Amino acid sequence: MSAYVLGFDEIDRTQLAVVGGKGANLGELSSIDGVRVPAGFCVTTEAYQAVVERDPEVGRLIDGLSGLLADDRAGIADACARLRAAIESLPIPAGIEQGIVGHLAGLGGDDVPCAVRSSATAEDLPSSSFAGQQDTYLNVRGAASVVRDVRRCWASLFTDRAVAYRIKSGFGHRAVRVSVVVQRMVFPDAAGIMFTADPVTSNRRVLSIDAGFGLGEAMVSGLVNADTYRVREGRIIDKKVSVQTMELCASADGGTEERPIEAARQHVQTLGDEQILQLEALGRRIEAHFGRPQDIEWGLADGVLHVLQSRPITTLYPIPAAHDGKNHVYMSYGHRQMMTDAFAPLGLSFFALLHEKLGRSAGTVAGNRFYKDMSHELTSPVARMVTLKSLGQVDVLMANALRTVLGRKEFVKDLAHGKTSVMDFGKGGPLPVARQYLKLGREDDPRVVPELIAQNEETVERLRRGIDGKSGDELFAYIIEDHDVLADLTFDPRSVAAAFVGIQSVNWVNKHMEEWLGEKNTADVVAQSADHNVVAAMGLELLDVADVVRQYPAVMEYLERAGRETFFAGLAGLDGGAVVRHTFEEYLRKYGMHCPGDIDITRTRWSEDPTLLVPLILSNIRNFAPGERARKEQRGRADAEGMMNGLLERLRQLPGGSGKAKKAARQMSLVRHFIGYREYSKHALLLRLELYKRALLVEAGKLVAQGVIKEPEDVYFLSIEEFRNVVNTGQLDYALITERREAHETYQKLTPPRVITSEGEVISGEYDTGALPEGALAGVAVSSGVVEGRARVVMRMEDAQVEEGDILVTVFTDPSWSPLFVSVKGVVMEVGGVMTHGAVVAREYGLPAVVGVENATERIKDGQLIRLNGSEGYVELLSDS
Repeated sequence: MSAYVLGFDEIDRTQLAVVGGKGANLGELSSIDGVRVPAGFCVTTEAYQAVVERDPEVGRLIDGLSGLLADDRAGIADACARLRAAIESLPIPAGIEQGIVGHLAGLGGDDVPCAVRSSATAEDLPSSSFAGQQDTYLNVRGAASVVRDVRRCWASLFTDRAVAYRIKSGFGHRAVRVSVVVQRMVFPDAAGIMFTADPVTSNRRVLSIDAGFGLGEAMVSGLVNADTYRVREGRIIDKKVSVQTMELCASADGGTEERPIEAARQHVQTLGDEQILQLEALGRRIEAHFGRPQDIEWGLADGVLHVLQSRPITTLYPIPAAHDGKNHVYMSYGHRQMMTDAFAPLGLSFFALLHEKLGRSAGTVAGNRFYKDMSHELTSPVARMVTLKSLGQVDVLMANALRTVLGRKEFVKDLAHGKTSVMDFGKGGPLPVARQYLKLGREDDPRVVPELIAQNEETVERLRRGIDGKSGDELFAYIIEDHDVLADLTFDPRSVAAAFVGIQSVNWVNKHMEEWLGEKNTADVVAQSADHNVVAAMGLELLDVADVVRQYPAVMEYLERAGRETFFAGLAGLDGGAVVRHTFEEYLRKYGMHCPGDIDITRTRWSEDPTLLVPLILSNIRNFAPGERARKEQRGRADAEGMMNGLLERLRQLPGGSGKAKKAARQMSLVRHFIGYREYSKHALLLRLELYKRALLVEAGKLVAQGVIKEPEDVYFLSIEEFRNVVNTGQLDYALITERREAHETYQKLTPPRVITSEGEVISGEYDTGALPEGALAGVAVSSGVVEGRARVVMRMEDAQVEEGDILVTVFTDPSWSPLFVSVKGVVMEVGGVMTHGAVVAREYGLPAVVGVENATERIKDGQLIRLNGSEGYVELLSDS
């Protein structure tokens, strides 16, 4: 066996590093019974290394790519042109050339027509396809031409598109090498692509075939419109036959040429129904061999189906596990929790531990995110009604997606049945909560929420004292035991009832004011500057921090360059440094446990990295005069009081108005006293997570000192029980950390669906857009008002550069984003509902807001002038950019 040239019969999927993704897949395909693969061989990455990487001039040019940015098109084009020219002029050593000539003889001689394709080591992988980044040459004849095109394939590793793609994807230019596949050409009558999972819906039981006359490259290049056939379990369920006027064929003197299709064939179905079903069977055989859905290139020549390539479909979201043979429907927990990012494994295990202590299932994990099986709720008439109603307040698109599922009678007929969790209120059931709900609503005691907050914070202080000094197994046991306390607090009937009172009073006010006075969403104003909203206070108090910082220019200058590890030390000796340090520490003591995605314990808290708050503080200094916090609170209270007084006065003028006004006044008072508590439960959880994490990172530091792990954050890729075992034994296979880190990075790139079925189909909810202005983006109105302004598209809070008057456009927000809300005048989110955190805080601050705007961060451009209608639930685009 040559190190430089290998036949397909010498290759399998384990040899990725030697023959690249395409070559490894072809070698593996060749070994499957019943699969015809045109014969061929690979010029290995060792040949590439020997010729290309060892050349000093080429090496210097490759290293010169490292300083380029993905958007520097001119710089990339210039560097790549010089690099490709240098590679294409390199001599091929005799040993490599002889290997190529020898294998060509095995394919049928020097004049056998061949396809010469690049096969990079980062191509056609389960985690990333890198499709189309390198070159392909068809109908190549003669050893000299094949050798020339091998060199051109090596050079194509440095096309402009390939280099830009690697820069964006974070792949080093020396980390990717290229092999070259040389394969006997098949001249098909028809060719195309087959996806063993529907590329539109992701349904794993539906196979999709694109077919056209001639060579398949015509479809890839966009030369022709292909027929499309969809097949499910031996039955053709959909056919789209396209008009084809051109086909790509082999040229007599090498290469390819376009030819017109005669009129009689232009409207003919490319494949017969029997051939379509043969292709489906072939696709399922290949899929079964590789163990995952495949993207397969095929060709039909003289009635025989040939497989030209198969690669994993990298864009599919993983299906949550089910093993009972029944249909299931899964709902994303992340969309309910306003955290659609993937969790690290330690975060997953903490989330699961809490649910275990609550006596609930955390759901099933797919793509490092939790999904709840909704099948049981959908098959129960009562649970279905309650579920759809409650989801309508959290995420309308999710509720609509479930309604779409319910419309599919054949699928619903085989849904799994089981116990629902709709009435899960802990050991005592719903009765104690109901009693407390009636009592709190009747008494309207403003002391209740402060008492509940004090009760929780007393348990946090006990935890703080108890966890101090604990280490090793004792620490893990203590943390797990403290989850019993957390579970008791979560299910405390008075606490649950207090949150319900706030939510239902808001619903009552909105419903009755619209019914009696024709006024929509009046509770949005009534709730402004309401009592005890910890999340709103978190944003407002950062304005106070900004007022302290603005007094000291030296501190402001320092904050622009402050580092995470030396943040507080760097304040020493600066004019005002001690005062600012004290102010920061007080703020972090109250709110430092927050951060974006904070329900994942592994996410970096503000208390761990105060620099995350610096952009927000400096933005507050730029955008507001001193004393803005007090002004905002006063405006909010004044607006709320004005709204309540005005509504009550109008109600008294109605028939039976005295009674209506009395009822409304009570409900508005309940809004003021209780709606803020809706935001406290998550804050209470974060208070504990911060203490757990601090103690656990001390243990991680010890493992680093022992050489068990390389950095403290490695423990994020262990479950809590695995972490505990490593601490107890001092033993760990570090390959597990590497494997999970890579998997996590892959999952993080996937877009999690709101709803997915056990068939893998992604179900999207839709809005009725009939009443919207033309071109408007539909969403859900969650905080009333209409504003116009510049869209500021923000993907990460720490990157936000907003100015007063901007409208924030983002995927989702959690409580940690509230400091940013004080600087904008409206909010647009892709995820959320009426009672999710972002909506509640927007109403508290009096900001118009629309949520559930699908792909808002892609459809709205940063800097674009938009009009946000938070009363009707849509966004209008007023300028192109």
